[in-house]
Amino acid sequence: MSSASPATVPPSSGRRLTAVFVDALLAVAAGSAAAVAVGVHAGDGSAAQSPVPSVVAAALGAALAVSFANHVLLTWAARASLGKLAAGLRVVRERDGGRPGPVRLVGRWLWGFVWAVVAVPLHVATDSDVEQQDAVGVRVVRKRAAAQGTSPASAAPGEQSPGARSGSVPAP
Repeated sequence: MSSASPATVPPSSGRRLTAVFVDALLAVAAGSAAAVAVGVHAGDGSAAQSPVPSVVAAALGAALAVSFANHVLLTWAARASLGKLAAGLRVVRERDGGRPGPVRLVGRWLWGFVWAVVAVPLHVATDSDVEQQDAVGVRVVRKRAAAQGTSPASAAPGEQSPGARSGSVPAP
């Protein structure tokens, strides 16, 4: 495995989990809002409830649409989802650290569902130490601009600062 480029460092588990939590909360909130909007009809002074399948379809559709917009479209434009932006992370091409294209981002978004359905339950059931893996030629990295003056003292707990990595030299 190659070392981190001068402009990036690998994210800690805490940063990854923060990003996952924020992104999941966004999708769940969108799905819940859609379910409420479709589920209850008020008219003529009375309220009626929609059939369950239409409520579930609305919730699932809204959650998937917001998730796609967040993980594919926003990441294509800003190199990060809202959760990753909040956690100080970004998504880059593994090969050269450049901006990933939409096809790779769609693949990564789909891989996230496979990971959530297969790997996470296995991890919980076996109490393994398997970590989230990057897929389809893109990586999640910690944003670090040399101009911000990241130093060993300013690294978040559990993360190495660039100067603390063996064989790396901080950018001037």
